[in-house]
Amino acid sequence: MKIARSLAAILAAALALSACTKTVNTTAGGRNPWTIPGEVRVGNSDEPDGLNPMFAHTDASNQVDGLIFASLLKYDDNGNFIPDLATEVPSYANGGLSKDGKTITIHMRPGLRWSDGAPLTSKDWMFTYSAVRNPLNNVKTLFGWDDIASANAPNDTTIVVHLKQPNSTIMGLFAFDGAAYPPLPAHILASLPDINRAPFNGKPISSGPFILQQWNHGSSLVFVPNKYYYRGPPHLKKIIWKVIPNGNTLFNELQTHDVDVLVGVNENDIARLPQVPGITVLKKLIANWRHMEFNLRNPILSDRQVRLAIAEGVDWKRINDTIYHGYNQLAVSDVFPLSWAAPNIPRYPYDPQNAKRLLTQAGWTMGSDGWLHKGSQPLQLEISTGTNKQENIQAEVQVQSQLKPFGVDIQIRNYPVNVLFAPTGPLYTGKYDISWTVSINAPDPDNSGLWNSKYVPPHGGNTSYLSDPIVDRTSTQALLTYDHATRKRLYQQEEERIHQLVPSVFFYWENEYTAVNSDMKNLRPAAFVQDTWNAWDWQI
Repeated sequence: MKIARSLAAILAAALALSACTKTVNTTAGGRNPWTIPGEVRVGNSDEPDGLNPMFAHTDASNQVDGLIFASLLKYDDNGNFIPDLATEVPSYANGGLSKDGKTITIHMRPGLRWSDGAPLTSKDWMFTYSAVRNPLNNVKTLFGWDDIASANAPNDTTIVVHLKQPNSTIMGLFAFDGAAYPPLPAHILASLPDINRAPFNGKPISSGPFILQQWNHGSSLVFVPNKYYYRGPPHLKKIIWKVIPNGNTLFNELQTHDVDVLVGVNENDIARLPQVPGITVLKKLIANWRHMEFNLRNPILSDRQVRLAIAEGVDWKRINDTIYHGYNQLAVSDVFPLSWAAPNIPRYPYDPQNAKRLLTQAGWTMGSDGWLHKGSQPLQLEISTGTNKQENIQAEVQVQSQLKPFGVDIQIRNYPVNVLFAPTGPLYTGKYDISWTVSINAPDPDNSGLWNSKYVPPHGGNTSYLSDPIVDRTSTQALLTYDHATRKRLYQQEEERIHQLVPSVFFYWENEYTAVNSDMKNLRPAAFVQDTWNAWDWQI
């Protein structure tokens, strides 16, 4: 999973929740015999690649950080802004957003404290702002932050941010997603020249509902209540995040009730859920989109005809229907289909004959070895995904098989997710050819962090390394207005251009299935960013 999205609220329609349970023997108190009161065990195939949101890239980090950190604002389960450390969401009506759209005033709750008891004030956000601007820090993206002209804190509970120009997505910078960083503790970090290797990154203090008690690398993370959390201590006494990379083992842990929560049940296992006793199954269309991304700096893939040939030479519907069992919704763009800005874009047709013509027009000829060549260069490319999900590996094999008759030699080279998305990993260093990964959107349709040339690594998440003046212009202009109709028109233009350039093939939007111990209450999976958004309210 990689992240770099932004930032304003839309209402995502929650799909039906269905309960799948069987009769089980219960304890005298009426609960499942495997339930541990006050303790929730979350099973996940991924381990966080870090706990400092400035540097961590993976979804596992996002979810875990939702337990540890509080932001000024946050998204609820349908992508609406709600106040967190702030007292209210800034708006024109309450004076938090100036009439010219260039000044934002945020009021923080009084009496906030870090988990070590130190005061949590506007000074911590100001330190975070300075840390983002510190060139010595290897911040994963400056997206949004570089639109700030200046910021100041007139007192301990007030932050005033002045923008260089209006930015329609700026509120998301104060929430939690790929580009939004919560306040970090100045009293611990401000004295360091940089925070790239600060001990805090692996064992942070907390502003959120839970404290990291222990990180057993490769195995689990254990969280206990933060007694200084501003809402009061959470209901749960312990959360154990169990790292189980093998999908079969993870589902077995659900069946044996060694985990209470399994978010994102693999497609191969969804049909088996009704056979698991004592669970509730929640289904929701979420803003996670799988795609095949091309590295445009690769000499072979720099040719649009080769990219389009691959797009039209693969039967994407067949892969979705067979390997992913048709559970997910086929995608046409990276804008969430329930968004007010969703564009009208056709899917690439499955057209093997045109794929062959495109490769011939690009100068590739079939060699005696059965592979295409251009001079002495074979048309050989690597495809990479995470090692955590068998379906993704099966999909790679299908792509490999379907392109082989054209003479396109696809080699498979996969990585652990925390390696694939690491700042020094293949995506962010450009040392890959094709990736088969999931990206995660925030509610606002802004996607300049993905496609604008300004955000090519190390400055952001444009890991296709696309550089196109039309995409740059439309994505930038869409940020300068708060008018939805104007923005929708610009995103339509941008997505038409992206479709023409083929930096990526958009595959599906995920219908996420979450299996939960039927004794658990108040877990509400989110359409955007963090399923842990209301972890303080979880009960069992």
